[in-house]
Amino acid sequence: MTAVTKPHEVVERALELSRADGCVVIADEESTANLRWAGNALTTNGVTRGRTLTVIATVDGAEGTASGVVSRTAVTVDELEPLVRAAEAAARDAGPAEDAQPLVEGVPASPDFTDAPAETSSEVFSAFAPALGEAFARARAGGRELYGFANHELVSSYLGTSTGLRLRHDQPSGTLELNAKSADRTRSAWAGQATRDFTDVDPGAMDAELAQRLAWAERRVDLPAGRYETLLPPTAVADLLVYQMWSSSARDAAEGRTVFSRPGGGTRVGEKLSELPLTLRSDPGEPGLESAPFVLAHSSGDESSVFDNGLPLGPTEWLREGELHRLLTTRHTAGLTGLPLAPAIDNLILEAGGARSLEEMVAGTERGLLLTCLWYIREVDPATLLLTGLTRDGVYLVENGEVTGAVNNFRFNESPVDLLSRAAEAGRTERTLPREWSDWFTRAAMPALRIPDFNMSSVSQGV
Repeated sequence: MTAVTKPHEVVERALELSRADGCVVIADEESTANLRWAGNALTTNGVTRGRTLTVIATVDGAEGTASGVVSRTAVTVDELEPLVRAAEAAARDAGPAEDAQPLVEGVPASPDFTDAPAETSSEVFSAFAPALGEAFARARAGGRELYGFANHELVSSYLGTSTGLRLRHDQPSGTLELNAKSADRTRSAWAGQATRDFTDVDPGAMDAELAQRLAWAERRVDLPAGRYETLLPPTAVADLLVYQMWSSSARDAAEGRTVFSRPGGGTRVGEKLSELPLTLRSDPGEPGLESAPFVLAHSSGDESSVFDNGLPLGPTEWLREGELHRLLTTRHTAGLTGLPLAPAIDNLILEAGGARSLEEMVAGTERGLLLTCLWYIREVDPATLLLTGLTRDGVYLVENGEVTGAVNNFRFNESPVDLLSRAAEAGRTERTLPREWSDWFTRAAMPALRIPDFNMSSVSQGV
């Protein structure tokens, strides 16, 4: 595949080569730019580009329709036909696909389908890099060391099908993670931000926030394991609820395997999960968190189906005013469970109408803990969605409305579903970066949550 071959032409050529009963082709054009720094100095920077081509062949048979999926990178012109044949062979060798549905049709073509892919470059950091340099100078003068990285990715996805779909979506994703350490490395603080283009990030303001946290940590208080009133910042709430979303398969719930299964059969859709008016939703058109407005499925599972590629996506409420409203479904699992069609969408927003900032919630706390973020989150029990993990880069003691010092880190054991039922207050919703899942999920907006009795199950010696 030569450098001048356009992605839409690759999609068209692969469809022309297909001999299967149905064919879906996805060309993902990816470009990335990044900066890394350590000890108040840039260390590396780079720009990369690549293409991944996914061919999905469907073959009709007496017992049903089978599918075969093959994805490869850096496919040359000579390798295009073998790739299509490999997908067809995979379909013929497979049994009938459980999720088989007619390929989507009738969706209007994207007007920019034949345009060149969008690309990022080091220019995305043209204003950010000088501001970062100024933050380095201030940190150096203040006896702090800054570490971290900035990454910007732009993926143009071209989707073509044998049923006539010609769709295209450009997805920018940017992350900034900044870590400040005291000169003796005994104190550490972290801040992160998601962005579409780095025009809305202020490394100087982030450094000032981290400087304040390092100052808080000059006083150390050791606390034992136990249940504490705890303020979860938006990033921690996002990490917990993203995992909850990934665990909300309607099929798994209907088969009695998850926290969303109703005792005795069925699902908990319609059940009140929180006394707070919490609405958890996704919307591909959400300003600042825009994501693909149609299904882009490179593989099949209970939460996605290659047969649904191109299916239009719209606003979806997973929780409505505290009530479980939707679970993840494909066309196949919607039919199995009798629940409405609700495919996954690549953003997540939690709202409760709260107006207070995290700082105002701190000011209203008599005694409790303020977390920075969660780390190393793992599932313990799918039946309750019990998760365990660690706090990291700063747990602070709040007394009489003020932060009075830093405490040791903890291991926690909590279920996000249970936390929603116990939350006493939700603050103002704001865009945030889920730290644990930032490699896979960056588009989130969450409020801080006040949990009266967050379970710190043991003490951790991590920084």
